[in-house]
Amino acid sequence: MNFKYIILGLGASAMLSMSSCKDFLDENPRTDVGEGDYYTTQAQAQENVNTLYRLGAPTFYGNANGAYQGPFASIPVMLTGYFENSYEGQEQINQYSRLLTRQQNTRIVSNRINEIWRTAFQAINIANGAIKNIPNITMPDDVKARLTGEAKFFRAFNYFFMVKMFGGLPLSTDQYASLDQDFFLPRSAPAEVYKVIEEDLIAAVESLPDGIFNSSGRRVNRNVAAIALANVYLQQNKYAEAVPYIDIVLQSGHTLATNTDLAANSAYNKLRTSDLLDETIYAMEFDAVINPGGSWPTYGFTASANAIFDKYTIFERVYGPTNRFLNVYEDDDLRIKPNQYYHWSYTNPLNDRTWNGGTVAGVWAFVEEDALLNTGRSVKDRNIYRYAEALLIAAEVKARATGVATAAGHLAEVRARASTTGETVAEITAQLQGLSVDQFVQEVWKERLRELPLEFKMWDDCLRTGMFPNISATNRGQVTFQPLVGAANGSGATFKQSDLVYPISMDELQRNPNLEQNPEYQTN
Repeated sequence: MNFKYIILGLGASAMLSMSSCKDFLDENPRTDVGEGDYYTTQAQAQENVNTLYRLGAPTFYGNANGAYQGPFASIPVMLTGYFENSYEGQEQINQYSRLLTRQQNTRIVSNRINEIWRTAFQAINIANGAIKNIPNITMPDDVKARLTGEAKFFRAFNYFFMVKMFGGLPLSTDQYASLDQDFFLPRSAPAEVYKVIEEDLIAAVESLPDGIFNSSGRRVNRNVAAIALANVYLQQNKYAEAVPYIDIVLQSGHTLATNTDLAANSAYNKLRTSDLLDETIYAMEFDAVINPGGSWPTYGFTASANAIFDKYTIFERVYGPTNRFLNVYEDDDLRIKPNQYYHWSYTNPLNDRTWNGGTVAGVWAFVEEDALLNTGRSVKDRNIYRYAEALLIAAEVKARATGVATAAGHLAEVRARASTTGETVAEITAQLQGLSVDQFVQEVWKERLRELPLEFKMWDDCLRTGMFPNISATNRGQVTFQPLVGAANGSGATFKQSDLVYPISMDELQRNPNLEQNPEYQTN
C-alpha cells in the first residue's frame, strides 16, 4: 500500500485522491503517484490546488449533502432555534443542536462530525503539500505565487471554519507524507490557530491577483482573501486590523446588484438566478455535468411539493425559518415580500399544480426553476461571500475603529436596496449618523440577520459578539440583544457555556490519545 498521501485526521490515515479540472471541474484522479514523482511539474501543482476548490470548507457552505440534510454550515445555525430542519427526526444533529441537547447525544452528533473533521483536515494536508512543494517546481513566478496563495487561502479557510466550530485544534502546517511522522497532535489554543489563519491570508492578499470573481475565471483572488481576512479579524473583534483589508474589497470594483423593479427583477431575484453578478466575491461553483448542485432546488419547499414536480422525488425544508425569525423584518422590507428571500406558494406552470406552504415559509432564494421544471440538474453557484457582507463588515469595523460618521454609508447602502418606500442612501445615512457607536453596531447586527440568514452566518455572529438576538414574536422589526450564555434560543432552550462549541469527533478521540474532549460532552 502507498502511504505517501497520508492525511491528517487526528491520527486517522486515508488515501488521498488528487483531481484536476477544466478551470476546476474536470476530474482526473491521482491515487498511485508518490510525493517525489507528483510534485515535479506546474500541471501537477495546479491539480493539487484545484482539488481544494471542492473539498472541505467550501463544500460545507455549498454542497447540498442530500435530500434530508442541508450543507454542513447550516447545522450550527440550528443552535439559534430560529431555523429548523423538517426531517430532524432522522437528521438528529439538527434536532440536538436546536434543542441544545448535544452533550447527552454526543455519539449521534459525532457520527456527522466525523465527515466534517475528515474532509477539512484532508484539505489542510493537501494545502500543506502545495505550500511546501510549489516553491521548488520550475514555473513562471506569477503562477507559482498564485498557486501558493490559493493554497494558503484554503488552508486558512478550513482552519477558520473548524476553529469556530470546535475551538482548539491539532495544528499542522507541514505535509503528512510518511508514517514516520507524528500524527497524534494535541489541540493548540484557538489563538494559535488564528495566528496561522491570519498569516496565511495576509500572504494570500499579497500574492494573489486582483479580479472580480464571476468575470475572471472564478478562481480565488486578492479580494476573496481580503474579505476572508477582514472576516477573521471581525470574528476576533480586531476591528482596526480589519479596516485596511475590507477597504481593499470596497475599492475592488465589486458592487451591489440593483433593483430593476421590486418584483421578479429585484436584486434578490437576480442573486437567485444569475452567476454573473459583480456582487459575488466568492462562491461554490456548480456545473450540470461534472459537479451539479444536488438537492438545492428542493430545499425551497415543504414535503408537499412532491405532488407538483416530477424531476425530483424528495422535497424537505432542511433549512427553514421559523415565523418568529421572520419577524426580524419590518413590513416595508423588500426581503420579506413574497418571492424575494422567501415564499408561501408556487404554481407549476407546466401542470398548474400549486404548492401552498400556508403559514410556513419556503426559501425562495434556493428555488431553481429550470432544474425543477426541466432538467432535474442544479447548476446555480452558491455564494459564500457577497459585497453586501463586505459593506456590513466595513460598517461594523469602521464604527468601532473610527466612528459612526465613517461607517454609516456602508450600512445605508444595504438598507436602501431593501427599502420599498424609496428611501435613499443619503437619507438613511443621515438617520444613522445620530446614533452612538453601540447603537449603530446593533443596527449592523440586525441588518446581518436580515441580509445574510441564508448564507449560514448567524451563529458566527452570536459567537463573536457573545450576544443573542431576541426577535420579538409579536412586533415586526423589533430585535434586542442579550448575553448569549443564559439566553433562551428561538426554540426555548437555554444556552450553556458548553453549547458554544461542538464535540470533538469521538472516533478521533479513540485514535489520538493526545486529544481532549470539549467540556460536558461524552468521550465514549
